[in-house]
Amino acid sequence: MNKKGKFGLKGRGVDPQAREEIRALLEAGRRATGVEPRRRDLLIEHLHRIQDRYGHLSSAHLAALAEAMRLSQTEVYEVATFYHHFDVVKEGEAPPPALTVRVCDSITCALFGAEALTEKLAKTLGKDVRVLHAPCVGRCESAPVAIVGQFPVLNASVSSIEKAVQAKQLRCPETSYIDFEKYRKDGGYRLIADCLAGKRTREEITKIVEDSALRGLGGAGFPTGRKWQLVAAEPAPRLMAVNIDEGEPGTFKDRYYLERDPHRFLEGMLVAAWCSGVGEIYIYLRDEYAGCRKILENEIQKLKANPPCALPPIHLRRGAGAYICGEESAMIESIEGKRGMPRLRPPYVAQVGLFGYPTLEHNMETVYWVREIVEKGGAWFAGQGRNGRKGLRSFSVSGRVRKPGVHLAPAGITVKQLIAEFCGGMLEGHEFYGYLPGGASGGILPASQGDVPLDFDTLQPLGCFIGSAAIVVLSNKDKAATAAKNLMKFFKDESCGQCTPCRVGTAKALTLMDEKKWNQALLKELSQAMMDASICGLGQAAPNPALTVMKYFPQEVG
Repeated sequence: MNKKGKFGLKGRGVDPQAREEIRALLEAGRRATGVEPRRRDLLIEHLHRIQDRYGHLSSAHLAALAEAMRLSQTEVYEVATFYHHFDVVKEGEAPPPALTVRVCDSITCALFGAEALTEKLAKTLGKDVRVLHAPCVGRCESAPVAIVGQFPVLNASVSSIEKAVQAKQLRCPETSYIDFEKYRKDGGYRLIADCLAGKRTREEITKIVEDSALRGLGGAGFPTGRKWQLVAAEPAPRLMAVNIDEGEPGTFKDRYYLERDPHRFLEGMLVAAWCSGVGEIYIYLRDEYAGCRKILENEIQKLKANPPCALPPIHLRRGAGAYICGEESAMIESIEGKRGMPRLRPPYVAQVGLFGYPTLEHNMETVYWVREIVEKGGAWFAGQGRNGRKGLRSFSVSGRVRKPGVHLAPAGITVKQLIAEFCGGMLEGHEFYGYLPGGASGGILPASQGDVPLDFDTLQPLGCFIGSAAIVVLSNKDKAATAAKNLMKFFKDESCGQCTPCRVGTAKALTLMDEKKWNQALLKELSQAMMDASICGLGQAAPNPALTVMKYFPQEVG
């Protein structure tokens, strides 16, 4: 369709200064990446460049970007306004303050006083600093957490945040990790080099992974080797999308591994791509992980500069603050430069995924284990479990325990064993009351159900699931109903709005849960409608906390 109306180009006119500023930014991006800047899938990357440079997205810059990318202004505007981390400033509005402090208010940070902290900060930091509530920032082991610019303030207080603001510590601090040189020295990339040299076969590696019983560790738990076979059976070209949009409240394992051993992930990714016949790889990293992004940018550059073997094209893409993009098809839409709206299925992404091609989608931790499994054998990994389960699980543990953090433990361990053996027991003065076995969407169980093996398929009879193995421990000083309301508010805020059962259902459920005495019959009916009719897992799983509280904590809801 011709975009010119009766009186010229549709939409607002383009300011000459804004046009020149956008041209310079796109040219700088082209020089840095070598990629044609007008590609449609780079829209979100360009929006980040504008936001990073000017602190917000003005109407003039959005219009100039639309012109430069040959897109309608509507297309650019709808993407810019979809994501939390983009500050769109309409004509005539004042831009936001130069500095933003985001205080996490998700479940674990809420347990440790995030609401009171936010209220105090709003009164003490002054008008030149914007204070916002933020969904989970993936550092639950150090709750409460605030992000000053891109700098995480752990175990945050008013004084520690004020110090960060005054010191202008706005960038993520450097962390100590195994870099490219050390990884290569310790035998890294030998496996993928052997694969490409013909010393190993795809069938051999896939069989080892199948024997290990490794399953997808992002939440769905699909058998890894089987997924490789399904994608490899599709016609070429095939792509790979690695999901590191770790937004589930209570989950931080992917960040933990990336901050310590990024090349173990990268090599596993390359092996998975080779076994599946993939020719190009996209890594989608959540925007909250600025430190991890810097690590990956540096280390991928080193890998490309001194490759141990032929490498497929590897692209690092930056999320923009949208929990829904943890859903695989929404992530793919975001990589393509669009709003993160989940797709209807079928077709599945293994058949029609990124840019319409068969796509291997994996969580970061899943491929992190590939090298060690191949080197030690599938039987080694499969033999690690307890209570008849197989493998190891990286439990992100937070809440009322002495030693929160990522704890690598046998699959099938119980939460009581996990607390006692790995977490140093409960905090002083706290008694075990309940727990979230699978982050925000996995439901809430009482302490009386603390002897259930934690693994895929073991929690479903109780109305829960393990998901990404995010364990949030509640004590006798907490209320499960309060936790459930916090989680439902999160789902309401993070619903993409595409389908009515989720968009309206989460808001209505939160209203019902705000009552002193819950209308349990209506809440159950609403929950069933959401589970039956929502397009994706967000709406389908959002009722789990409310349903499990009504089932296991009836004394709290009347």
